[in-house]
Amino acid sequence: MALLSPPLGVDTPIEDPVVDGAPSTLLVRVRAGADRHGGGVARTVFWLLVVGILVTPILIFLLVAFSPALFGQGDEWFTLSSFATALSGSFLVALQNTALVGVVAAMVSAAVGFGLAWLVERTDAPGRRAWRACLFALLLAPSYLIALGWQRLFEVGGILDLLHIPIEPGRSLLYGPVGIIGILTVKGIPFAYLVIANALRGLGDEHEHAVRVHGGTRWDSARVIVTLLTPAVWSAIAIVFAEAISDYGVAATLSAASHFPLATFALYDAVQSFPVQFPVASAISWILLALVVAALFAQSRALKGRSFRVFGGRTRPAARRRLTPAGKLGAGAVIGVALILMVSVPAFGAASASLMTGLGSPLSPHSWSLDNYTRVLASPQLRDPLSYSFTLGVIVASIATVLAVACARMLSQARAGAATRILDFVLLAAVALPGIVFAAGYIFTYNLPIMNTLGIHIYGTTTLLALAYVATTLPTGSRSLVGSMSQLQQSMAEASRAHGGGALRTWFTVVVPVIARPVLSAWQLLFVATLLELPISQLLYPPGSPPLAVGIEKALSNYDFGGGTAMQVIAILTALAVVGATSLLYTLLAPRGWKQIGRTS
Repeated sequence: MALLSPPLGVDTPIEDPVVDGAPSTLLVRVRAGADRHGGGVARTVFWLLVVGILVTPILIFLLVAFSPALFGQGDEWFTLSSFATALSGSFLVALQNTALVGVVAAMVSAAVGFGLAWLVERTDAPGRRAWRACLFALLLAPSYLIALGWQRLFEVGGILDLLHIPIEPGRSLLYGPVGIIGILTVKGIPFAYLVIANALRGLGDEHEHAVRVHGGTRWDSARVIVTLLTPAVWSAIAIVFAEAISDYGVAATLSAASHFPLATFALYDAVQSFPVQFPVASAISWILLALVVAALFAQSRALKGRSFRVFGGRTRPAARRRLTPAGKLGAGAVIGVALILMVSVPAFGAASASLMTGLGSPLSPHSWSLDNYTRVLASPQLRDPLSYSFTLGVIVASIATVLAVACARMLSQARAGAATRILDFVLLAAVALPGIVFAAGYIFTYNLPIMNTLGIHIYGTTTLLALAYVATTLPTGSRSLVGSMSQLQQSMAEASRAHGGGALRTWFTVVVPVIARPVLSAWQLLFVATLLELPISQLLYPPGSPPLAVGIEKALSNYDFGGGTAMQVIAILTALAVVGATSLLYTLLAPRGWKQIGRTS
């Protein structure tokens, strides 16, 4: 008997047999129609958000370099004069310095990361567990906090100065290209290590054995291994180079104090100058993007025409090499030095400065106490930025995580349509853009007269700051969830739907248990990133409501080194406390089955 389909989304009671207690095929189709209708509205809202917070601000800002008149920034409808300005004078010096420190930091990070990856993954070197424990702390710590930790030690009147330790040679090195490259290398080593270590885990030791069987030395074996890991090494170089040239934290702290300008701070100066030079700032952004593309092109050229496929069905895990007592001593010393220089020294600088009263003032007495922490918790000027950023961090991380789940679901679909490919490109492009470019794009776009015409009055408000935070964290959150979403087989959802489960029930019974832990990790990552974010905070914060990073910067610029560093320590402890508390809540409250997913026996 032929039946007419009911209106879309209407659960019309139709006499239709029920098989094994499950709704009929017809009722499933009706529910599917309702789900598609609701899904269409959700997709529309999703794409409006993506276009509004990711595409529009950046695209408009990048176009102003070529057509200032189009956006009321000049009289020329098409020109390259902005690029001529960006490639001359102080702007050119900043770009040259940026390229130099990017290349050196990338090379050194790849070399050190390779050595650490070999010691940690292939040997029984002592200290490798400590390195792994500190690895993610280094990934999460912003570069400006690391730079400030070193500055508190070596500056005039700093901790080492007060302890009467001669530090003049070290101070000269820190406040210059060597110090800047050193901090950027510290930030780059964890990225290089992760890339190379992952490749090293998939490489068996049969290649080394083959070399030794044919009379090769240990150096010959090492040369073969380095060759086989070439793709990972080049990837590490490209990633660290992109991170180094787009870093704003070191540019705004150590670089500015050293009078060694970098491109990101030159971009900031162009936006903050009077009159504002938006076309020049846009041209600098294009050049930074061109440098990233050049690094990726160099990587592609280096690997072109060569095959590195060494992982197959007969590959066996490499045996961990047992070192001699002397070898263990040397390997442990290398890992120990890396941990001291990368973690212990800046942490000691910040912690000791936060416990020193009168730091930064040559006329005030100096003593060790908890007064700086008392002032931070009691003074609204120091306490309110922490509270403000904490609230924003919770809100932004929650919104960005929801959007990241939606993005990851689209990107993990087996059949990628045009919309999915466009989203993938937008997210990849957003990852390559420095945070300072996002901030400049938001300042320019939401200050245009057309925004007032459209009734959008969010410039200089917390709403705009929160939207910019979401835009910068969304690409990272999406990429972190793609792997987990890709593991879900479509048949699981289809089975749930066939047994009467609606879209919402299917989502919570099939999808959520699998992605719950990765979603929690993504939320934690985005919360910490928002809490400690600097460039967007500095350019977009509402008047009278400075976020945490701006509050720290203001305290330090007023020579309240003790209060500023106490804020740093409290911020880091707050981030760790939130990560620990949310992990504990998941352990206590999540269903037992959720916690079993992904565990090994």
